[in-house]
Amino acid sequence: MRATPVNISAATWVYIRSLFEQVRELPQPCRLCHAPTVDAGLCQDCANELPRLRDGCPLCAEPDCGGLDCARCQAQAPPVSRCLAAGPYAPPLDGWIKRLKFHADLPAGALLASLLSARLAPRLNHSTPPQALVPIPLHPRRLRQRGYNQALELSRGLGRRLGLPLRPALLRRVRDTVTQSRLPARRRAGNLHDAFRADVAATGLRLALVDDVMTTGETAYAAARALRQAGAAEVELWVVARAGRG
Repeated sequence: MRATPVNISAATWVYIRSLFEQVRELPQPCRLCHAPTVDAGLCQDCANELPRLRDGCPLCAEPDCGGLDCARCQAQAPPVSRCLAAGPYAPPLDGWIKRLKFHADLPAGALLASLLSARLAPRLNHSTPPQALVPIPLHPRRLRQRGYNQALELSRGLGRRLGLPLRPALLRRVRDTVTQSRLPARRRAGNLHDAFRADVAATGLRLALVDDVMTTGETAYAAARALRQAGAAEVELWVVARAGRG
């Protein structure tokens, strides 16, 4: 059964966010074992047991590639310099992503941002971090229907934890497309043709696109191409979960 997105007015969403900010730092029970925890709702023991991506492609995070570029990326280099993911799209990450995406579960979003930042931090310590985070935008009509953008909520948590600024205005979704998950893989690229437009203020910047899930990568790649065409020096992709291309 497909979850129904929550339709939340702008005023209601502001109120929900204000309540969440008041309780965000309070102790929460672990979402898996219910033990006490003080950081985003997951104890360290359960965090250590979460599934991880193994030997992923450095460009698209496709698992089980021996840490080398996968066949698809060798055939055609993607418009992102690398893809970093917290884990595979599998339990429990998939359930928490759905809670954030369809049920306005901001604590789940805070937890996902915490997990992704924990996976990113060691790598960022050994490389130059991006200058700003850019969430994958929703089309205005879909944003009105849902009331919030889950990628923006994730970006807020990441920016706070990693000390990186957000630049959501650099990228807009100008064409309302069919939801990618409803299309076969062969039709997804065409569905996103000219769907995004980037601001020239991206010129010369090293940016990280942020989204919840990567499957075929077509959405993120279309967004990255728009940023590169606007002059961005480099675009990498940060996602909570990497799903199979299907």
